[in-house]
Amino acid sequence: MTDAFYEPLGDGRFASTVHATGPWSPGTQHVGPPSALLVRALEALPPAAPMLLARVTVEILGPVPVAELTVTAGVERPGRAVELVGAELSADGRSVARARAWRHIRSDTSAVAVGVDEPLPPPEAGEPMYRPEGWGAGYLDAMEWRALAGHLGKPGPATVWARQGVDLVAGERPTGLQRLFVVADSGNGVSSRVDPREWLFINSELTVHLYREPAGEWIALDATTAIGPDGVGAAFTVLHDVDGPVGRGAQALLVRPRH
Repeated sequence: MTDAFYEPLGDGRFASTVHATGPWSPGTQHVGPPSALLVRALEALPPAAPMLLARVTVEILGPVPVAELTVTAGVERPGRAVELVGAELSADGRSVARARAWRHIRSDTSAVAVGVDEPLPPPEAGEPMYRPEGWGAGYLDAMEWRALAGHLGKPGPATVWARQGVDLVAGERPTGLQRLFVVADSGNGVSSRVDPREWLFINSELTVHLYREPAGEWIALDATTAIGPDGVGAAFTVLHDVDGPVGRGAQALLVRPRH
């Protein structure tokens, strides 16, 4: 078995592997790996000057099948200091996800750099966290999880570290940003307030704001979920690497009973 979420096929095409499979259906993917595949395409776009992605929004247009995928990307609004870029993921001719991102020119702001969130204890301080009974393998087993607070099977806020056990694309070492997006979509999953056997809590998008480029193999989610009275919820996540916070993520949620 390939130790990667995707096998490259050339010309922007990728074969999905079983590692990308989500916990609820053997035929559909967890959105983490597809989000990272879109970010990989955005990172590959040549900028007008050295730039960093400052905000990325992934719109989830439908289930992402465990199948061959095609990725395209381009610059939508070029600029010398700020650019808008976009990427699209399709399967069998159908768009399944899109990403749009603002990237900003790099400059030296180290003299005034300041964060707004507190650092977390390191991954080795967490307890190993395993897939709950009844949840599908694939993505969840392809990641190493360490919980500082909360648990995948325990409703409520959670703080967990995660590390990829496989590459994003076979034969490539993932970038820090790709590693972050492999796990960022798990914010609503680790901080769910409801029993997933009785309730759906599906995110239709993921938006991540970054103020520092992530580094290293470990990414932490310090996540909480809010649910309103009319079927709409939101998950909010502070994202960390081992050096401290790097940004924040948010997900709009559809919440409704399964039956």
